[in-house]
Amino acid sequence: MSILVVVPTYNECDNLPLLVHAVLQAPDTRILVVDDASPDGTGAIADRLAADTGGRVEVLHRSGPRGLGRAYRDGLRRALASDAELVVQMDADLSHDPRYLAEMVAASARADLVIGSRYLHGVSVVNWPLHRLALSVFANRYARVVTRLTPRDCTSGFRCWRREALARIPLERIRSEGYAFLVEMLYEAVRAGCRVEEIPIVFVERRRGTSKLSKAVLLEAAATPWRLVVRDLLR
Repeated sequence: MSILVVVPTYNECDNLPLLVHAVLQAPDTRILVVDDASPDGTGAIADRLAADTGGRVEVLHRSGPRGLGRAYRDGLRRALASDAELVVQMDADLSHDPRYLAEMVAASARADLVIGSRYLHGVSVVNWPLHRLALSVFANRYARVVTRLTPRDCTSGFRCWRREALARIPLERIRSEGYAFLVEMLYEAVRAGCRVEEIPIVFVERRRGTSKLSKAVLLEAAATPWRLVVRDLLR
């Protein structure tokens, strides 16, 4: 299977080379780095990696408003314009271990969307402070209750899409800009009839750099599940 891994970046100069090296160990795998004009030079590092890997790394340089959702919308559109059969979403901070890619690809034979889940069998998170872990667990339960989604990890950013399933998602209608983008995409996938499967992963807190979590991101995450439900009730 031809696999394209879409990796949004903002100030990930230390992590990106390590991630690219690890991901490209898998055959038939390419990487699309979507850089949000990182002031630490991540975009330039991505360009050098692209030059050094014989076309297996591509870089999309974004300008204008930043945000995870915006970066992913642009990156996923680019992915759909490629010849990739599977499209993987993955964080750049090394919290998503590339060793799980093979299992996710195997699971895609029976599912349209495969989620690398931190909460499938209890809690599989390493090195998060208690308040961050509590926030994540609460956010997942909150999203599941409001939207009635059934996956255990609705906010995981480690995902593998079959191309034809991703093409059914109305990217032009996705409004979320922060981590709520992940819930909104999952909600739309379920509405589109996608088969969703989870595989267990161990999530490890980033070793370098800082989290992009902010109050604005948290507020959007709280409001988005209700926006989606109300929107569909009014249709």
